[in-house]
Amino acid sequence: MDLLSRREHSFKELYDKLRLRGFEPDEIDVALEKLVSENLLNDDRFTESYVHYRVQKGFGPLRIKNELSDKGIDNEIIQNQMESYESAWSELMQQQRIKKFGAEIPADYKEKMKQARFLQNRGFSPESVMRLFR
Repeated sequence: MDLLSRREHSFKELYDKLRLRGFEPDEIDVALEKLVSENLLNDDRFTESYVHYRVQKGFGPLRIKNELSDKGIDNEIIQNQMESYESAWSELMQQQRIKKFGAEIPADYKEKMKQARFLQNRGFSPESVMRLFR
């Protein structure tokens, strides 16, 4: 409960933290199932919160999906939460580029590639990044 009082956690994330603290797997399973049954631990709610937080930080869909997969979230849950942001990705990508490099799109190939690498590292697809520079 102490861990959940600070922020939402995924089932896998909380399981891993409790395992590192020395609890037995059977004890962890019982405790987490009780939290799930009482709706105190909910992967849907965690995913919604996490996606919103990462979008606010300027990260793209590929990176967010990878991070959520690493946290043990099911692909169907990820897809459901990401759908609400489908129309916002290109605008978010543009905002991140402007915030980092300014409003003007560079004519220099080397500078375009530098900006493209930055956006791809933020989690935007290579296709969408190249579309931005056309």
